[in-house]
Amino acid sequence: MLSLPDALARLLAGTTALAETETVSTFEALGRVLAVDVASQLDVPPHDNSSMDGYALCAADVPAPGTLLPVSQRIAAGQVGAVLVPGTAARIFTGAPMPVGADAIVMQEQCDVVEGGVRVNLQPTPGQWVRRQGEDVRAGSVVLARGERLTPQALGLAASVGAATLCVVRRPRVALFSTGNELVMPGEPLKPGTIYNSNRYTLRALLQAAGCDVSDLGIVPDRLDATRDALRRAAKGHDLILTSGGVSVGEEDHLRPAVQAEGRLDLWQIAIKPGKPLAFGEVRGDGGGRAALFIGLPGNPVSSFVTFLVAVRPVLRALQGMPHAEPPGLSLRADFDWPRPDIRREFLRARRNAAGGLELFDNQSAGVLTSAVWAEGLIDNPPGRAIARGETVRFLPFAELLS
Repeated sequence: MLSLPDALARLLAGTTALAETETVSTFEALGRVLAVDVASQLDVPPHDNSSMDGYALCAADVPAPGTLLPVSQRIAAGQVGAVLVPGTAARIFTGAPMPVGADAIVMQEQCDVVEGGVRVNLQPTPGQWVRRQGEDVRAGSVVLARGERLTPQALGLAASVGAATLCVVRRPRVALFSTGNELVMPGEPLKPGTIYNSNRYTLRALLQAAGCDVSDLGIVPDRLDATRDALRRAAKGHDLILTSGGVSVGEEDHLRPAVQAEGRLDLWQIAIKPGKPLAFGEVRGDGGGRAALFIGLPGNPVSSFVTFLVAVRPVLRALQGMPHAEPPGLSLRADFDWPRPDIRREFLRARRNAAGGLELFDNQSAGVLTSAVWAEGLIDNPPGRAIARGETVRFLPFAELLS
């Protein structure tokens, strides 16, 4: 069996980043991946400004608490005040530019408005409550790097430097289908021997969360000719074909010979649990176009889910030009015993409890999808490692694995 790092190395070696880019509105760029750096053409903030509602003044004009200063002007956000008259204060509001001659802000809660001006009840220091020009961003600096997935806060940063549009990598185009005569769709009656196709829903949602455009080709009958036809259709205009189930060597498992006939295929056994079987290859497009990558996942719902997170997600990141990086994970206390480990690397469904430790779902079977909904993430347990209550384990939150 291949170790997961060896399998990932092979997967990534066979993946070429997409070259196509597009320009989109910053409003519409959530979750997209930057194709070029975003550099600022201005300082942020563009001028010294007040971080409080209060009074702008020269600190030297307040030698002691209780000093009375005349108020010479009023400056609201979006206005530029006049040069501050020495020995006076300016009424100022959050975000308003500092007037020339002022070097400090005293918040309004520390002042009293009295006849003749304002009594300053605090002796200020220069720079107090002043946001300096460029303290957030300096003109010419790169604020967002190529290969970065755009989060809500990243979009706000792009907007703060005036970027109305962003150059992003084209979304990966993924064709998804399932194989198996036993599969039916929710809403259809379950006949004896059939099951609802949960993987189709899980995988489609995972692909969408990873920033892909998904073509759902449905359920392919368990026939070699139908499977080959589905692969040829899927290869047209897609970067990746993703399937679940059907890559075994049984008489009704036609994906293996179909992919071999339409392209090439490697069948691997990865030393992880759940999710040992994985197929990787490519399918030639009609007309000699670019071949589509092919990944076949195991059919058990949790195996399919986990294998997507640890093996398919890195491929999708690579297609979008994102660097490969192991999720950092968390070191947390195990509030359970795991006395019978597997020889494979295990990914155990777990969640944090009120005491800050981890508890396991009571059934870790590859067919129990309830465990993936109940859990907050996966415990990454090395091969053969028994876990005793109180030991520290590596926990991978789903938020890290879905980013």
